[in-house]
Amino acid sequence: MKVFIDPPNSMILFDLVERFGHEPLSTMAALQERVDNLEVDMPPMNVTLDDVVRGLKYAGIEVPSGVRGRLAVWGPLIEEADAAIIVDDAPFGFGCVGCERSELMVKYLIRRRGIPALRLQYPETEEDGIEFVAKVKGFLEGLQ
Repeated sequence: MKVFIDPPNSMILFDLVERFGHEPLSTMAALQERVDNLEVDMPPMNVTLDDVVRGLKYAGIEVPSGVRGRLAVWGPLIEEADAAIIVDDAPFGFGCVGCERSELMVKYLIRRRGIPALRLQYPETEEDGIEFVAKVKGFLEGLQ
């Protein structure tokens, strides 16, 4: 199954999803396609007119361009996902958590899709970390 991870560039979640036999949907893969594409002249300025239009599908014109840009990448991944894992209150080092409005929209889009979603708090202790991995493992093993 395809599992959207949030934060969408979390290497930890990417690895866990892959280890348990699923396909992680993440920012890294989506942006690699854009950077490798010859139509993009200046990475990291890798936004095309199609991306701008795609972002408008998920957020109106009055929404800041950064939010629309993120949603242009993440929205199609959410539409493609069979399930999602969401980590709340993650520190900046865990993944992309720099824009609260984008995060709210991502959570809304996942909820609106109605796909199975595991929502976890970021672990603060070693015991929390063990429990975190166990919950992710249980969720992923329960997906068919």
